[in-house]
Amino acid sequence: MSLRKSGFGAVVDSDTRLVILGSLPGERSLVERRYYAHPGNGFWHLVGAVIGCDLASLEYEARLATLRAHHIGLWDTVASAERSGSLDTAIRAHEANPLAEFAASLPQLRALAFNGAKSAKIGRKQLAGHTAPQLVDLPSSSAAYAAMPLAEKIERWMALRKFLG
Repeated sequence: MSLRKSGFGAVVDSDTRLVILGSLPGERSLVERRYYAHPGNGFWHLVGAVIGCDLASLEYEARLATLRAHHIGLWDTVASAERSGSLDTAIRAHEANPLAEFAASLPQLRALAFNGAKSAKIGRKQLAGHTAPQLVDLPSSSAAYAAMPLAEKIERWMALRKFLG
């Protein structure tokens, strides 16, 4: 049985240059009310490699503060959806977040990066026809996306550095 699940608010400020957009938080993240809470998700290692910081060793609030200090924000493309479990493939009847308005509200925004194919599919559809910052598709940080080795994911995620300087 799928239940309707809702994501979190955006983690951004007026200095945000890059926003990394997931699809919808997984079950563990929803329970813990934290982005990327599942220890098998490589998000904190990937973005940590981008900024040269061991984010995974920090407490959650310190992780968010470090992202903000590096002008990185977090949000999701899906505001709410029906989903059983945590997989993106199980997302049904989704309501998308208002990405065009969101992007327009961030004066320093240089790029929106989609963490995974589902995020990119939903996000690009939302932004079609709108003036948006650069859009970047990233390989998913999810452990469920094992088709690409972590080293290759890190290499692809390093492209985000150019938006931070």
